[in-house]
Amino acid sequence: MAGAPKSVWRCDTLSRPLVEDLQVYMREQLAKLSRGHDLAKAFNYILKRWASFTLFLEDGRVCLSNNAAERGLRGIALGRKSWLFCGSDRGDGARLPCIA
Repeated sequence: MAGAPKSVWRCDTLSRPLVEDLQVYMREQLAKLSRGHDLAKAFNYILKRWASFTLFLEDGRVCLSNNAAERGLRGIALGRKSWLFCGSDRGDGARLPCIA
């Protein structure tokens, strides 16, 4: 891909073949599993959402993982226990900048 950004080249040469192989593998395994099997449920879940899952291949702004969002919420999750008994208006005021 002449003139394309390196990230697009990387997706097309590295990720796309892996994702396509994954889809083929899941469909093959799905044919062998009973409908109620937990693995079959997981495969069906992602295959129904395949367009959303593979969006990162088409749009470089889409991240494959949600790690950044999870890290952003980590402070709130860790502070929940500490803030449970802040007990006063002053304690609430101290907590507010951490959440906002």
